[in-house]
Amino acid sequence: MTDRHALPLYVQLSEMLIREIRAGRYVDGERLPPEREMAAALGASVGTLRKALQDLTDKGMLERRQGSGNYVRATPDAKSVYAFFRVELKDSEPGLPRADLLSIDARPGDEAPPQLSGARRAYRIRRLRSLDRVPAVLEEIWLDGRFADAIAPEDLSESLYLFYRERLGLWIGRVEDRLTTGTVPDWAPPSFGAAPGATALLATRRGWSQEGTLAEVSLNWIDTGVAAYVSRHG
Repeated sequence: MTDRHALPLYVQLSEMLIREIRAGRYVDGERLPPEREMAAALGASVGTLRKALQDLTDKGMLERRQGSGNYVRATPDAKSVYAFFRVELKDSEPGLPRADLLSIDARPGDEAPPQLSGARRAYRIRRLRSLDRVPAVLEEIWLDGRFADAIAPEDLSESLYLFYRERLGLWIGRVEDRLTTGTVPDWAPPSFGAAPGATALLATRRGWSQEGTLAEVSLNWIDTGVAAYVSRHG
């Protein structure tokens, strides 16, 4: 995935802060460090950071008090590009997700996972997900072909769900994850920590559209040497 597919820097910063708030690194009511200090620590300009903080404010996750600072509001239902992404770096910060596209092609429906048995055609998207540039998850996503006439590699953005919404008019409103173990497939790139044939944590996800139609099934092999699947409640 080339840089032109990446989310704008201020969105990346906003999403990283959302993940850190949800992970408990910043707690409800906590005052964030001064903006210049935060910008320097993040390697961003103050202007870019302020756009990220405004995005958080618009999402209801930050209260900006004139002359006092920025205070966290841990809103559980705030909209986020990575709202359904449950993998975090192991024993560390949550990490900012990144996706590198390995391949995309249209396949006959009978090659798709059995959950998409009614699909006549499906798009198979294979990606390597990293957290703070550490390879962590190998993905194989199957999208029911009825939602798109064609998808080219250059069409995709860093976030598939954002691409679905903006380009396909498809909103993934609900997901279900099932955790088992699985064998790392033979198409895994050398940069993925677990070698082909090794046993890994496997998260199988089903995603439904805003109309309640099953739209997507994905297989996610997680390298538990560097990352963990995390689900928080309450």
